[in-house]
Amino acid sequence: MFTVYDAALIPLIVGLVEVLKRSGLPKRLLPIAALLFGVAAGIFYVFPNDLKSGIIAGIVMGLSASGLYSGSKNIVEKEKK
Repeated sequence: MFTVYDAALIPLIVGLVEVLKRSGLPKRLLPIAALLFGVAAGIFYVFPNDLKSGIIAGIVMGLSASGLYSGSKNIVEKEKK
């Protein structure tokens, strides 16, 4: 069962992607990195005994982290103008 505590991994994924961004990873690869981090978290932390559920939860976390990042970036850019 995916709990609210597991959703706390999403900001962690955003932070890891930000580290990759500052390390020089091309911007077009950042959503893929978020997805991979999410799948890894889903498999190894959320559902360690159920591969299918871990992959699905990981995809949800990775896509959520990617959306959270792009949404907050758009808000910050609009405030600067």
